[in-house]
Amino acid sequence: MGEVDPAFIQDLEHRPKLEIIKAEGIPLIDLSIISSPNTNLDNSQALDGLVKEIGNACKNLGFFQVINHGVPLDKRQKIENASRQFFGQPLEEKRKVRRDERKVLGYYDTEHTKNVRDWKEVFDFAVKTPTIVPSSYEPDDKEVTEWLNDQWPEYPLELREALEEYAKDVEKLAFKLLGLVALSLGLPENRFHGFFEDQTSFIRLNHYPPCPVPQLALGVGRHKDGGALTILAEDDVGGLEVKRKTDGEWIRVKPTPDAFIINIGDIIQVWSNDAYESVEHRVMVNSERERFSIPFFFNPAHYTDVKPLEELTNEQNPVRYKPYNWGKFFVTRKRSNFKKLDVENIQIYHFRILESELADKLEGALSIK
Repeated sequence: MGEVDPAFIQDLEHRPKLEIIKAEGIPLIDLSIISSPNTNLDNSQALDGLVKEIGNACKNLGFFQVINHGVPLDKRQKIENASRQFFGQPLEEKRKVRRDERKVLGYYDTEHTKNVRDWKEVFDFAVKTPTIVPSSYEPDDKEVTEWLNDQWPEYPLELREALEEYAKDVEKLAFKLLGLVALSLGLPENRFHGFFEDQTSFIRLNHYPPCPVPQLALGVGRHKDGGALTILAEDDVGGLEVKRKTDGEWIRVKPTPDAFIINIGDIIQVWSNDAYESVEHRVMVNSERERFSIPFFFNPAHYTDVKPLEELTNEQNPVRYKPYNWGKFFVTRKRSNFKKLDVENIQIYHFRILESELADKLEGALSIK
C-alpha cells in the first residue's frame, strides 16, 4: 500500500477532517452483574438499571462500551498478538490464503465500502463451521453453500487456536447482550436467540497500515453494519468515528483499555421497528501509526426473514419495513468485497415502507375507531 492508488481517494464531501471531535457521552457500561455464565436475566431484579442503561444507549446513540464483560484478557491478548504476527509477514505470504468469490474466508486487501477502496487488510473467520448461506444473491436461486475455515497461514501456528478460543468467549457475550437488548424493548430475554441457531456470524482481523494521505482516504468508509450486533476490540491507536445523530458531525470514540465497543446493526433496527437505530460509522487512518482491531459480527441464520416484531407494532406504530431474507441480503453485500459495483450496495432503506403508506395505514386505523 505504499503508492496511493486513486481507488482509495474519497469523494470530496466524504473526505475526513483531520481535526478530531472527541466523543462525549458514549456510555461505558459495567456488565459485572452478568459476567457469571449462570446468570438468569429474567429473574434478577438487580438488572433493571443495567437494562435501562442498555436501552438508553441503543435509543440515543446506537453505540456503547462495555467493561467487566467476562471475556478473559489473555484470550484477547492471544488473538491480538497472533494478528500482529500474521499481518507483519510479507504480502506474498499473506496472499497464499487470499479469499475470493469461491473461498470467501481468509486474507484480503482490496475491499471496498461505498465503492471506494478501504485502506486496510483483513482476515475473516466464520464463527460456526460450516456456515450455511445462499449460493448466490439471485432471488430465485434456492441453493445453499457452505463456508469453511479452510485457509490457514503457515505462520503464526497459533492463529487458528487463538481465533477459535476467542470466538467462543465473545459469542457468549453476544448472546448476553442480545438478551439485554430484548429486555430493554420489553421482550423476553431469549426472544432473539432462536434466530441464531445456525448463525452466519464471523470475526474479522483488521490491520490499518500507516497512510500517507489521511486527509483523502479512510480505513473503512462510512457505513452501517447489516447484522444484529457488532462487538469490537481495538488497540490504543483509535480511529473509529461515529456520526452523531443530533448534528451529523463525525465524533471520535476514545479507546478504553480492555473494553469492547458495541453497536447495534440494521437487523435490530428492523426488529425494533425503528425504536433503535443502526448508526453510520467509519474508520480514520493514521499517517504514523498502524492500527489493529477485531470486530465480531453477530448475524442470524441465513433463512431468517427479517421484519419488525409483532410485539413491537400496532395500529399507532405500524410496520415500517417489508420483510427481507437475511441470507440473500448478506451474500448481496458480500459481492462488493470482490468487485466495484456500479450502484450502491443493498441497504435496509430499500425495504422501508414509504411515509405516505404509513400515513394511510394510520389514518385507516383511526377511522375504524
